Amino acid sequence: GNRFFLPSFSSLCDQNFIHRNSPLISSTLKRMENPKNSPDPSSPPPPRSTSSSGLPFSKSKCAICLDEIRQEDGKAIFTAECSHSFHFGCITSNVKHGNRICPLCRTEWKQVPLFVNDRVVPAPTFPVQTGFEDDEPLPHGVAVSQPSGVAAEHQALEIKLLPQVSAVEKSVARVDFAVLVHLKAAEGASDDRPATRAPLDLIAVLDVSGSMEGTKLHLLKNAVAFVIDNLGETDRLSVIAFSSGARRLFPLRLMSERGKREAIQAVNSLVAGGGTNIAEGLKIGARVIEDRRWKNPVSGMMLLSDGQDNFTLSRSHSHSLVRPRADYQCLIPSSRIPIHTFGFGADHDAELMHTISQVSSGTFSFIETETVIRDAFAQCIGGLLSVVALDQVVEIECLHEEGLKISSIKAGSYRSRVSSDGRTAKIDVGDMYAEEERDFLVILEIPRCEDESMPLVKIRCVYKDAVSREIVRVESGELSIQRPEQLTGEEVVSVEVDRQLNRFLVSEAMSEARVLADGGDLEGAVGILRNRERELAETQSARARDGLCLSLSSELGALQERMTSRRMYERSGRAYAFSSMSSHSAQRATAREPVCGSAAPQAYQTPSMARMVSRSQELGIKSPKPSPARRDRS
Repeated sequence: GNRFFLPSFSSLCDQNFIHRNSPLISSTLKRMENPKNSPDPSSPPPPRSTSSSGLPFSKSKCAICLDEIRQEDGKAIFTAECSHSFHFGCITSNVKHGNRICPLCRTEWKQVPLFVNDRVVPAPTFPVQTGFEDDEPLPHGVAVSQPSGVAAEHQALEIKLLPQVSAVEKSVARVDFAVLVHLKAAEGASDDRPATRAPLDLIAVLDVSGSMEGTKLHLLKNAVAFVIDNLGETDRLSVIAFSSGARRLFPLRLMSERGKREAIQAVNSLVAGGGTNIAEGLKIGARVIEDRRWKNPVSGMMLLSDGQDNFTLSRSHSHSLVRPRADYQCLIPSSRIPIHTFGFGADHDAELMHTISQVSSGTFSFIETETVIRDAFAQCIGGLLSVVALDQVVEIECLHEEGLKISSIKAGSYRSRVSSDGRTAKIDVGDMYAEEERDFLVILEIPRCEDESMPLVKIRCVYKDAVSREIVRVESGELSIQRPEQLTGEEVVSVEVDRQLNRFLVSEAMSEARVLADGGDLEGAVGILRNRERELAETQSARARDGLCLSLSSELGALQERMTSRRMYERSGRAYAFSSMSSHSAQRATAREPVCGSAAPQAYQTPSMARMVSRSQELGIKSPKPSPARRDRS
C-alpha cells in the first residue's frame, strides 16, 4: 500500500533527510499527493482491529482524531512499532507531553519525538549502564573532614524528660498522661569555631523534562552549582538527569577543585526536553548508592521535579478514576538513605514527592516561587553537612512496678513500637544534625498510688557518632511525679508539653483537611483548619507567644488561603499541606512559603541550615531572561 514504516521518529523530524536519503519514502510521499492513487471504491473494506477497551476499531481510521487515514489527503502517516497507523500530526501532538502508549493496544513505544520550542527534534538516547561500581575511592586513611591540627572530640547528646503536670492526686488514675522526651544534638562546625564533621555521599536526581526549559533550568543549574561549591574535598557527588529516560552524568566523585570544575561543567551541559520519568531517575539514583564500593559516613539524595510522572500510572485527583501507581518504595535504596524531595512550581506531583520522602525518612519541600530554589537546596545541604549522630534509637523503660504502662507513642514519621506488656518502647530516630532537636510524647497509663511520689520512666539513647563512628550510649535520670492527697491550686500544664501537643494536633488537622480538599469539600477543609487555629490560640503555649505555635498559626492561615478555590488548591494548596506535614512529622525544616523567606519564624531550622541559607541569599539572584509565558492550564 501507500503506507510506510519509519525506523524512528527522528527521520520524520528532518524532511531533507527523507528526500535525500530515502527514495522509497520520497516516492511514497509523491504518490500520496496524487489523487489518482485513490483506492478503488469497489475494493473490500479494510480490516478492523480491537482497541485496548475491547471494542472493534477500524484500521482505516486514526485512533486519535477518528478521521479516515487516506493517502489522497496528502498527510504523512506513521506506522508504529506495534503496527498501528496514525496521522503523523496527531501522533506528535499526542506524545508532545511524554505520552508514548499506543491508544489501541497499550504497547509502550520505544521511539518517541522530543519537542524543544514546539519543534520536533530527535529524541535523546540514554546509554545502557550496566553497573555503577566506578565510584571514586575515598582518600586513604581519611574518615572525616576536619582542619589540620584539630582533634576530634565527643560531646554527648542532651536528654530531658518533662511530665505533663508535676503532681497527680493519689486517688486519681490517668490513661492519657503525657511525658515529653526532648533530645538535642551537640554543636557542629561553624565559621568561627572549627570542628570536625562527617563527609557526605550526595546523589542529586534532577528533572530536565521539556517543562524545565528556560528560566527553570537556569535556576536549577545555579542551585546545583551552589551545592557543589559548598561541598568539601572528602565529600562525593553524583548527578542523575531524567526526562523520558534517565542517565548518570558522572559517578560518585570527590569534590576536589578538579572534581568541582568537572561537575559544574557537566551540569551546565544539561538541556531540557522530553517527558517526566521520575521512577527511572529514582532507580538510577538508588543503583549508584547500592553499587558503590566505598561509603562515606553520611549519605543523602536530593530529588527535584516540576511535573507529573507521565511514564508511570498514578492516581488523578481531578477525576474519580484511580489508576495503579508504581511501587516507588521498591525503588528506594535498601540502605535506607534519606531522600529529600523538591516540588518545583505549580504542576508537580506533591503526593508522590511526599510519599517518596516519607518512606525514606527524608523531607518534602515545596518551591512555589522559582527563584528560591537555591535557598531550598542550601537549607537541605546545611543539614546534611552537619550530621553528628547516626542510626539513633531511643529506649524507654517504665519504673513503677504496679499498673504503670505505655499506651502509645506520638513520634510523627519516626517508627516506634511498644512491647506487648506496655513496659518498654523504642523509637527509631535515625540521623540528627548539629544542634537539631527532637521531641516525642510518651502516653502513659498511671494507676492510683499510695506513695508520696511515683517514678515514671527513664530513657537511654544509643547512636553512632558520625565523626568517630563509635557507638555511644547516653542515659537520662529517672522522671518522677508527686502524688499528694489533694492538689493545692490549679493544675498547671507544662508549656513544653503543651507546645508538642499543639504540633501533633495541627499536623492531624492539616492531614484531615487535605483529605477533604482532595475529595472536593473545600468548605469542610477550611472549617477544620479554622477551628484548629481558634483552639490553638487559647492554649497556654500560644498565649506565651511560643515560637513554634506562632509558626503553626501562620501555616494554618496560609493553608486556608490556598483552599479558597479549587484552582488555588490544585496549584499550591495540596503541595503546601504536604510540605507542612512533612516538616512537622519529621521535625525538620522544609522550604515552603510564606514561612520560608518571610518574617514568620522558620520551624526546626538549625544554625548550620540558617548559615547556609544566608550564604545563598548573600549571593543575590542573577536574573535570567524570562522564558515565554506559558498558558495557564488550570
